[in-house]
Amino acid sequence: MMKEIRQRFIRIALLALTLAMLLVAGSINIVHLLSTQNELNTTLDYLVEYENSISQEKQKKGGAPNEGEDEKHGNGSTADSGQMKQKGHNHMQNTLEESRYFMAILRNDGELMLGVGSKETDCTEEEQLAIAENVFASESLSGRTGNYIYRVVDKTDGARVAIFLNCESKYSEVVTLALISLSACVAGILLAWLVVFLLSNQAIKPMVENIERQKQFITDAGHELKTPLTVISANMDVLSMDIGPNEWVRGTQKQVSNMRKLVNELIYLSRMDEADSHLERNVFNLSGAVSDVSAPFAGMAEFNGKNLILNAEDDIKLCGDEQAVRRLISTLCENAVKHAPEDSDIVITLIRSGKNAVFSTENATKEPLDEEALTHLFDRFYRGDASRSKEENTGFGIGLSIARAITEKHGGSIKTAVSEDGRLQITCTLPLN
Repeated sequence: MMKEIRQRFIRIALLALTLAMLLVAGSINIVHLLSTQNELNTTLDYLVEYENSISQEKQKKGGAPNEGEDEKHGNGSTADSGQMKQKGHNHMQNTLEESRYFMAILRNDGELMLGVGSKETDCTEEEQLAIAENVFASESLSGRTGNYIYRVVDKTDGARVAIFLNCESKYSEVVTLALISLSACVAGILLAWLVVFLLSNQAIKPMVENIERQKQFITDAGHELKTPLTVISANMDVLSMDIGPNEWVRGTQKQVSNMRKLVNELIYLSRMDEADSHLERNVFNLSGAVSDVSAPFAGMAEFNGKNLILNAEDDIKLCGDEQAVRRLISTLCENAVKHAPEDSDIVITLIRSGKNAVFSTENATKEPLDEEALTHLFDRFYRGDASRSKEENTGFGIGLSIARAITEKHGGSIKTAVSEDGRLQITCTLPLN
C-alpha cells in the first residue's frame, strides 16, 4: 500500500511540476518569439521609410543619383546618418547599424538593380539580385525567403522596390533560448524527481499512518463485535428453545449471522492489506483446487437454470497460500454464478501463460456494465449494477475487494473487461513461483 501511494505521489508531483515548467518556459519563448518578430517588422518598417526618404531626396535633385551620389548614400554615409538623426530615430538608427539588409529596384522598363544603402555581406550582388528576382516574380508584397524577411513597395513612377532584412541572427537567438529553456526544464525535472524521490516517504507518512490506523481500527472493532454477536446468537438460541419457532427470533438470528460474516470479511480484508502480513506459501496443485472449488457452484448454477463450463489445464502448480487462493477462486465463481441471468453460460478458465497462471470467469450480466462501473467493481461495498442492490442476500459488496487483496498479496494482478457481446470477464493473473 505504501509503495503504491508513494509511486502515485511521485507521479502526480512530477506531472504538476513538469506542466508548470513547460508553461513558464513556453510562455517565455512565445513572448520572445513575438517580440523578435515585432522588432524585425519595426526595423523593416523603418527601412521602408528610409527608402522613401531616399526617393524623395532624389526627386528634389531631379533624377537618379550618379555614382558619386550612390557613394554618399552608401554604407554608413554621413548624409544617410544625418537624415536618420533628423527624423529622430536614434534607437532605430542603432538597430539599423546592427542589422544587415539590402534593397532591390525593379524599374518600369524591367531592369533589376540594387538600391543604395546595402549592408549585406553574406551574399554577393548576384545572389542578392537572384533573391530579389524570385520575390518580384512571386508577386508577393511581404513574407520570408531564406534568411530574409522582405516587403515590396510600389512607386508612383511604376517602379517597385523590395527591402530585404536579414533575420538569421534574430531567429538564432530564438532557437538558442528555446534550447536553453528546454535544457533547464529537463534538468529541473530530474532534480525535482530526485528531491521528491528522497522526500516522498516523509510526505506520505501521515497519510500511510492514517490508513494503517483505519485498518487497525477495523480489526480491533471486528474483534470487539464478535463477543456481543456471540452473546446475541446464544440468547436467540435459548429463546427459541423456550418459546418454540418464532419468525422474530429467526429474523434476528439471520441478521446476527450476516453481521458475523461481514465482520469476519472486514477483518480478513484488513489483514490482507497490512504491509507486515505474511502468507503461508506452499506448492500446491492449482488445477485441482479450481476443480474442487468450482464443483459446488456447478450444482448451484444448474439449480438456478444456468450452465457452468470449466476449462482448466491439468497439473498447474502454484507456490502460494492455498487457503487464500481457494477463497479467491470461490469468490470469483460465486460472483459469476450469482449475477449471471438464467439460461446463460458461465465459463471458468485456468491456463498457463509463461511464468503465470491465468484464472478467469466470464458470464453475462443482468444489466450492462459501463466503464465507470468496471473501474469501481473492486471497491469495498460497491454494487456494479442496479439489479444487485435490488436482490436479496447478494452479500455486502466486499467479496471482490477480498479477491483483489489476495491477488495483489501473491504479486499478481486482477482486471475486468466487457466482451463485444456484453459479457463480464474477470481475469486474475498469478505468478507461479
